[in-house]
Amino acid sequence: MTPQGYARLKRELFHLLDVERPELVKVVSWAASNGDRSENGDYLYGKKRLREIDRRIHYLNKRLDKPEVVDPAARGETDQIFFGATVDYVDGSGHQHTVTIVGVDEVDPAHGHVSWISPIARALLKRRAGDTLKLTTPGGVEDIEIVDVRYQAMADTGDPA
Repeated sequence: MTPQGYARLKRELFHLLDVERPELVKVVSWAASNGDRSENGDYLYGKKRLREIDRRIHYLNKRLDKPEVVDPAARGETDQIFFGATVDYVDGSGHQHTVTIVGVDEVDPAHGHVSWISPIARALLKRRAGDTLKLTTPGGVEDIEIVDVRYQAMADTGDPA
């Protein structure tokens, strides 16, 4: 995972632990004190949401326990594609695309962040700028040409603490 992905997950964990969960516990406690819990919407919804939050906290703790953080900016100058690379390529119809290869918890297709295990990333890994390769897509096999490979610091998403 990239340092930015690690920071984002850490922020989410702290927000759940320090803000959302304590507020929800207060609501559930208040709702429980009102009597009949079987028809108490605040209580029922609150307990369900608490379970969801606890499940997410457990997941984040596991993901952040022993992460392998890789800083793409530290790779240096190379035209070979590895984790963290930002790649410009041209597809068979002449359209240019830019993707950044990131960890599975950092995927954001709207911003061109693709998982290192996605089909496009697997096809690109270990290739170099100037290479042409065949990519199997749902629409068939497509030739793509790698135009540029760079390693840059991704936009920082803030302090993890």
